[in-house]
Amino acid sequence: MNVIDMHCDTLMNRYLTVRNKLGFECPDNIEGADLLDSDTMVNLRYLQKGGAMAQFFAIFMYPKENYRKYNHVEPLPDEVYIAGCIKVFEEALATYPEMIASARTADDICRNFAEGKVSGVLTMEDGRAVDGKLDNLKRYYDMGIRAISLTWNHFNCFGAPTSRDSNIMRQGLTPFGKDAVAYMQELGIMVDVSHLSDGGFYDVAEICKKPFIATHSNCRALSPHQRNLTDDMLKILGNAGGVAGLNFGPEFLNADVTCKDSTVATIASHARHMADVGGIACVAIGTDFDGIHGNMEIPNCSQMPLLVDALKAVGFSENEIDQIANKNVLRVMKDTIC
Repeated sequence: MNVIDMHCDTLMNRYLTVRNKLGFECPDNIEGADLLDSDTMVNLRYLQKGGAMAQFFAIFMYPKENYRKYNHVEPLPDEVYIAGCIKVFEEALATYPEMIASARTADDICRNFAEGKVSGVLTMEDGRAVDGKLDNLKRYYDMGIRAISLTWNHFNCFGAPTSRDSNIMRQGLTPFGKDAVAYMQELGIMVDVSHLSDGGFYDVAEICKKPFIATHSNCRALSPHQRNLTDDMLKILGNAGGVAGLNFGPEFLNADVTCKDSTVATIASHARHMADVGGIACVAIGTDFDGIHGNMEIPNCSQMPLLVDALKAVGFSENEIDQIANKNVLRVMKDTIC
């Protein structure tokens, strides 16, 4: 099962772990952030063992209030933090060129795979760093970022996040957010609606002329977490040619969102529902590794092949499993990235 995983938080994990150890005074020092055998759910050894085709590495914009966990230091400026995460990524590319290579297009991924290499694709989670400036989108595109989750758990220049508050959930994109989504599609940055409010989702669906994505969201009909997609959203996403990445986090899988168990059978049940509602072409994988916790039957990316039998058990054919694993994402990348 040669997986393209659309979301992990590994860069944030490695960069902030090192910064906490070495101090925040020299933020460009990444000594000790090596990704080869790191104690993370995604590392190069695990990717190789699991037969990965590509890993999307998100630059998760760490919440400024959370820096209090690190000796109450002042938050790093967003651009300094972004540069640090990218340096971790680029160091892995430079140090282990026989294992991993950068990819910005579907063709890059296929070429790297043919050469026996996993592809690393840079993305961003939380568009707050865009800061209401279209020029920043172009700058991030030039830096290699190929997908942006418009929001995280707070309002930003794009619009409203997912929330348990129905009033917030009804709010959509800001005027800038609408212009930015159109510009992202023009540039070739995939528009990611994971973490975006319901109102924002429908705004994106109306604006987008090319497919859009939900990198790490499951089915709200099976698990009522607000981050998951309703059946109506799945239909719209599928009709638009987009994909949703199956999130392995327990709170996004279970009917009881407090359950701590993540099983391959439950992941497969979401894949089945997603395919039945939105079509097989909208199903992909977005583990959320290094951003999730619990009793994980698939504890890291080396164990991804465990999902195959579970997908077969809910009726997926070998060809459909290949679609879920990588073909659907490759198609969307070809349709959206210049």
